[in-house]
Amino acid sequence: MQVGAWGVWFSTNGLAPPDLARLAETVEQHGYGVLWYPEALAYESMALAGYLLGRTGRLMVGSGIANIYARDATAAMQGHHTLNALHDGRFVLGLGVSHIPIVQSARGHTYGKPLATMRTYLEAMYAAPIQSEAPERQVVLAALGPGMLALAAELADGALPYNVTPEHTARARRILGPDKRLCVEQKICLTSDAAQARRVAAQQMARYLALPNYRNCWLSLGFSEDDLSGEGSARFLDAMVVWGSEDAIRRRLQEHVEAGADHVAIQPFDPGGGPSPDWRALEAFAP
Repeated sequence: MQVGAWGVWFSTNGLAPPDLARLAETVEQHGYGVLWYPEALAYESMALAGYLLGRTGRLMVGSGIANIYARDATAAMQGHHTLNALHDGRFVLGLGVSHIPIVQSARGHTYGKPLATMRTYLEAMYAAPIQSEAPERQVVLAALGPGMLALAAELADGALPYNVTPEHTARARRILGPDKRLCVEQKICLTSDAAQARRVAAQQMARYLALPNYRNCWLSLGFSEDDLSGEGSARFLDAMVVWGSEDAIRRRLQEHVEAGADHVAIQPFDPGGGPSPDWRALEAFAP
């Protein structure tokens, strides 16, 4: 996977098509390697990838992540093959087990044991009888805990941890080993106003604080239940959404690199709290 050292992760769920096009084109123009996007209940993952790839010519696009409960394993492998065949190998298939509320309440599936479910899905994907030439495989897993990271090392081409710290990056590198791609996401807010940055951080982190898999990961990294109560402590918010000067933010990004990340994807929040990315930050941190 030639994803480069720097990328952008941004939630596309609330962006209209013209803003999606502007985002992809801007990320490409600034020289980032990959644009990662999520899958919730707005844009469907494979269709969105096709649109973003169609608006760019060099940029790689990665699902970060595609929900394995949204399509069967054969359909996922078809999507991987099709997008890479039509767009010069520029698609990375990021997969994850999602979260119980989305899987059960919204999609009507039974949420299985994450590791066993993901293993079965990957094995079925690789065995799928796709009737087209297979491109180079580019599959990463949304992995937080040691079990999923070990599975990524065994059956995928890398991992894409989300909502993590450089300490987690070091842990992930030890588990993945030296030969798998480690791509990490880091939220940023380019402002020196602490109150403003923490308002944005609290707004962005609220939905994640309600999800057990993230909470368990943060507790394993040394945060306390008090840190995770309410909107989150200042210590927790500052760790999740790094803010300050360009130099201060660059130091945090470099900490991920020094901890073993091959690729760091910034998620640049608008300091004003708007849904669009901070276009100024995209330019400031361009490779």
